[in-house]
Amino acid sequence: MITIVYRKRRNTQLIENIELKAAFRQELLKAQNEIQEQTLTNVSREIHDNITQVLSFVKLNLAMTGTLSEFEKAQKVNESRKLVAQAIADLRDLSKSMSFEHIVKLGLVTTIEIEAGRISKSGIVNVAFVVEGDTYPLGDQRELVLFRIFQEALNNVLKHSGAKLLKINLQYSEQIFTLTIADDGAGFLNNDLQKDGSGLKNMRSRATLIGAVLTINSEPGKGCCIKITIDPLLQQVYANANYPNSTG
Repeated sequence: MITIVYRKRRNTQLIENIELKAAFRQELLKAQNEIQEQTLTNVSREIHDNITQVLSFVKLNLAMTGTLSEFEKAQKVNESRKLVAQAIADLRDLSKSMSFEHIVKLGLVTTIEIEAGRISKSGIVNVAFVVEGDTYPLGDQRELVLFRIFQEALNNVLKHSGAKLLKINLQYSEQIFTLTIADDGAGFLNNDLQKDGSGLKNMRSRATLIGAVLTINSEPGKGCCIKITIDPLLQQVYANANYPNSTG
């Protein structure tokens, strides 16, 4: 009798483990597709708002050289050369941002730092980016999902909050890893978290799949703070679940 009960429990655990792995893989593929879609949106916006304007200014500069003195021509050409170099560098950065391999190679910290720099450069909101402690890898797949959660939080800030300041903090310690995204925008009532289509439930469920806990604190007029925490000990438990490449 005891043997039968043990076997049933063992089989139940095996089924749950298989289902968990399948859910993880499905969520990872979904997150990868969404990262790519969001990146393409960012690329399109960056080309339209930045690179196109730079190249249009270069075109205008060169068109004016026919009526200028040799000295003024040299100045315009030199200025145009610098602007073209800037456009090339921006395009190179954009092309790199489209590669999952590049994201994995750079790691979570650098990838978020690049994204924070892009937003800060746009002038939409001021960004304060801080990393505390000695960094360590959380696993390639987990970091991809974390980056997608970060993208979702960032989009919410840019689209809905009207914030002037965004604070991004990554804290590494032996006890815990924490990613915090806080803004000084409009905020919302906690009851709004229950509304369909908010995207916040999706962020929380994704956090759960990678062994993280996501908490949201917000009040109208007082901004919003999203915090994602991972216990390194729980991280090891998830690593032992044998997810493909889960430990990096």
